[in-house]
Amino acid sequence: MPQLHYAQLRYLSIIVLAWLSVFVLTRSLLLLSHLAAADVSLLQWGGVYGVGLVYDLSFLLYATLPLALYLLVCPARLWCRRWHQRLLLGLVGVSVFAMLFTAVAEWLFWDEFGVRFNFIAVDYLVYSEEVINNILESYPIYPLIALLAVIAMGVSVALYRPVEAALQAPLMPRGRACAALVALCVLVGLDGLSVGQDSPRGLGGNTYQRELASNGPFQFFAAFRNNELDYPQFYATLPAPEVASLLREEVSEANARFIGHDPQDIRRLIDNPGQPQVMNVVLVTIESLSAKYLGSFGDARGLTPNLDALRQQSLSFSNFYATGTRTDRGLEAITLSIPPTPGRSIVKRIGRESGYGSLGQQFNALGYDSVFIYGGRGYFDNMNAFFSGNGYRVVDQSSVAEGDMTFKNAWGMSDEDLYQQTLKVADADHAQGKPFFLQLMTTSNHRPYTYPDGRIDIPSGEGREGAVKYTDYAIGQFLQQARAKPWFNQTVFVFVADHTAGSAGQEDLPVANYHIPLFIYAPALIQPQAFTEVASQIDLAPTLLGLLNIDYSSTFFGRNVLRKDRAPGRALIGNYQHLGLFDGHDLAILSPRRSMRRHDDALGLSHESSSTVRDSLLRRDIAYYQGASHAFQKRLMAWQPSALPEAQLSNR
Repeated sequence: MPQLHYAQLRYLSIIVLAWLSVFVLTRSLLLLSHLAAADVSLLQWGGVYGVGLVYDLSFLLYATLPLALYLLVCPARLWCRRWHQRLLLGLVGVSVFAMLFTAVAEWLFWDEFGVRFNFIAVDYLVYSEEVINNILESYPIYPLIALLAVIAMGVSVALYRPVEAALQAPLMPRGRACAALVALCVLVGLDGLSVGQDSPRGLGGNTYQRELASNGPFQFFAAFRNNELDYPQFYATLPAPEVASLLREEVSEANARFIGHDPQDIRRLIDNPGQPQVMNVVLVTIESLSAKYLGSFGDARGLTPNLDALRQQSLSFSNFYATGTRTDRGLEAITLSIPPTPGRSIVKRIGRESGYGSLGQQFNALGYDSVFIYGGRGYFDNMNAFFSGNGYRVVDQSSVAEGDMTFKNAWGMSDEDLYQQTLKVADADHAQGKPFFLQLMTTSNHRPYTYPDGRIDIPSGEGREGAVKYTDYAIGQFLQQARAKPWFNQTVFVFVADHTAGSAGQEDLPVANYHIPLFIYAPALIQPQAFTEVASQIDLAPTLLGLLNIDYSSTFFGRNVLRKDRAPGRALIGNYQHLGLFDGHDLAILSPRRSMRRHDDALGLSHESSSTVRDSLLRRDIAYYQGASHAFQKRLMAWQPSALPEAQLSNR
């Protein structure tokens, strides 16, 4: 090829080809490891690698742009200096190591989440201490880095002669170098217009095929750029009056009176009949507890004897779904009762995470001590700022004396230690005669899956199975100790997962992978029973307040699902990009570029098809998410204590 006659192009082509080789190898290994799930036909193989090549080249165009610019403007006198050529030789070695490290990192990320780099990877960079410690405790990272360094040196030695020959080739004349610069800038511009996060890979279809046709580093930077998506700009919309009508229909109850001035404002006074129950509340949010791990949901390994027994003693929810795939999404839904709007959760929207009508604020208004108790460090995921700004007092790892923690790992103290702190807070509030609302967030059921020795029959660090069993053990110990407390009979215990252990599947939003347990346990107040209708994390707050017969001013998008006159169940599920509404049978999905799809029989064969705003399920889906986006932008969910009823509204 005559264009490779010049030194700059020959040198650059070696680096690009090396990266391409690693990208193709990574794609091939991921495909082979998930061949059955990907379900790739002969024709689709070509599509996976063809579209993948487009993304690979697109990433390399951006990644090598600074180097290409430097090579084209580098003066001949500098180019010929020995130290400069050694520097370029060394750069090849660094580049080889970087590409190998990236490949391994992507493999480990895929092993955890079942996708290429995405918004989760972006988030992990922000909280580097926890993530790095987690990696160090989960994998033999130092031997792995040493191995990569050795391989990189070996590849660099193999490339020495071609690189040396490239550096000795004639330099591109100045005129041609300038033309190449212009051509490069034009190419970057055209690429920016034609290649994006979902183009050309598309939306819908088999998720594994679409992810395999992607490029991890490209998707990483695309996710970084799109970390907060403006709903009206990227998603299907309806006229504001229609959204207002649909949304109010969705959240209206016979005991609700809307008081908002904005047509899309769902603020309303809730009149829950019956005598208010002044009960303490302990709400335990359990890390990554998929329903599928519980014996009472069909698991045969005997990992959760305490939770299985608890289910029989509780108001249990058989078809309860998480809103998202990350802890912050679960906390957002439980605390604010809002659908998972695209991009970052409200928890992590720094500067806009405070001042909402949260569940903690509702209890504060009734004289409760609202406390968020976290097993880790509360700066992670911006939890401290979110909870302290929404009516909670925060107790986290940094608030606990070292002597009070018997075990800790990368993510924080063990669940047993967390529960001990909870008992201390509850005892102190009870001694003062103050009701308490304690909202917990556990950490033990998370990689590296380590926990105190001698508790269960599975060694620490052996995997998710052991972490689930330890999580269950710690809950059993906690309830055993709580039953001996003088405040036990005046306390409602709520056990719910923040999200499942993994949401990856063949579809963008595999509904079954959002299925989580919810148990409400209060022997003195609640008769054990099973609630079988579909419900979502956003329904937890209004259901809990309804259970206690509390009147309040609500900005919640959820419903009290225990009302006899309740509407049919539904669940709001999503990731940072795709937004779904599941009605118990079918699933509507909204995606960027105003894409609308539905999955009929979402828990069965799940037949996917394109849809339009004429579809009633899609219109409901749009109403929730467009309305939630509008409410966030216009601060319609702000806490307004003046809007609270001065007394119970119902006639008693």
